[in-house]
Amino acid sequence: MSEDWQEVGFGLYIHWPFCAAKCPYCDFNSHVVRQIDQHRWLRAYVSEIERVSAETPERVLNSVFFGGGTPSLMAPEIVGGILDAVRDAWRVANDIEITLEANPSSTEAGRFAGYRDAGVNRVSMGVQALNDRDLTRLGRLHSVAEARAAFAIARDCFDRVSFDLIYTRQDQTLEAWGNELRTALDMAVDHLSLYQLTIEDGTAFGDRYKVGTLRGLPDEDLARAMYDITQEICDVHGLPAYEVSNHARPGAQSRHNLIYWAYGDYAGIGPGAHGRLTMDGQKWATETPLAPGDWLGRAEAGLGEIHRQALTAGDQASEYLMMGLRLTQQLDIVRYDRFADQPLPRDRIQHLTDLGLLQSTDTTIQATDKGRVLLNAVIRALLIP
Repeated sequence: MSEDWQEVGFGLYIHWPFCAAKCPYCDFNSHVVRQIDQHRWLRAYVSEIERVSAETPERVLNSVFFGGGTPSLMAPEIVGGILDAVRDAWRVANDIEITLEANPSSTEAGRFAGYRDAGVNRVSMGVQALNDRDLTRLGRLHSVAEARAAFAIARDCFDRVSFDLIYTRQDQTLEAWGNELRTALDMAVDHLSLYQLTIEDGTAFGDRYKVGTLRGLPDEDLARAMYDITQEICDVHGLPAYEVSNHARPGAQSRHNLIYWAYGDYAGIGPGAHGRLTMDGQKWATETPLAPGDWLGRAEAGLGEIHRQALTAGDQASEYLMMGLRLTQQLDIVRYDRFADQPLPRDRIQHLTDLGLLQSTDTTIQATDKGRVLLNAVIRALLIP
């Protein structure tokens, strides 16, 4: 199993931690600052790319993903400098996927051609809503008109464009969400990420929820109905789900995210980035400091990583199951058994199959639509001793 990652691929995640404003629902590692020395950050990223590539030589890199934060706040020449370092560090696949997350403001859309020229070939846009009232509630700085204009620019610059929407928003009706989703699908190129609004501790929404001032959230039955109609409408429009919250035309799935979900190897560089890297036959979980200044100083000193943990066979089996069951594709239980040195309990698989939560064969399992709604319970049932 020492080189098992090769069955899936190798990716690189670059975390840019800065945003123009902090959205009230966001619990990602993002920060608002006035001044950023982007060339200093470029040097730190390059240093870390060189360090990690020295530990992972002779690999073919299948994907790069610039996430955040808001990577579209980076100047195109900074993105280009990072990608130059990537090409010097690893052999890159002929069909490498290079994604950059972007906000759909007019300022950032003006950089799209520069990102394309730097080597980015896929953009993922944080649209989040297609009405201005809800954009304001979500703390977004763009309007629907700006989002549509930015999307049009993105389509001119890139063959592959994705965008995100959040549903189960305040005061949102089932009919309104269905109409908004149909509008989004009429715009969509090949990929949509559709997330239910979750209220996280430590966010502005979380604080309001605790004191009872975040009103109008849907109840559990309405949220389930919204999920169900999402699947139905996307299927009709030719963008079926391939993961719990992600929909794509056939062949247009995010290759980078598939590396996570199918349990390949990936390096994580930048504040708060995580990685899973196989080195000398051992799979390691890597972690970096959350605070941007802390990471920057450490990276400049030659080690932007704060923790590295050897993953046991059981750890790897559990992670593979938890990630793989999010996908609509079949999970290889023979691969799981090789990770764990003991088989998944076939009696539990059969019980979950009888309940309609799994589809199973002698060598594969796959969460059903019903099972993906109850995925945490399915995973617990398979993993708890």
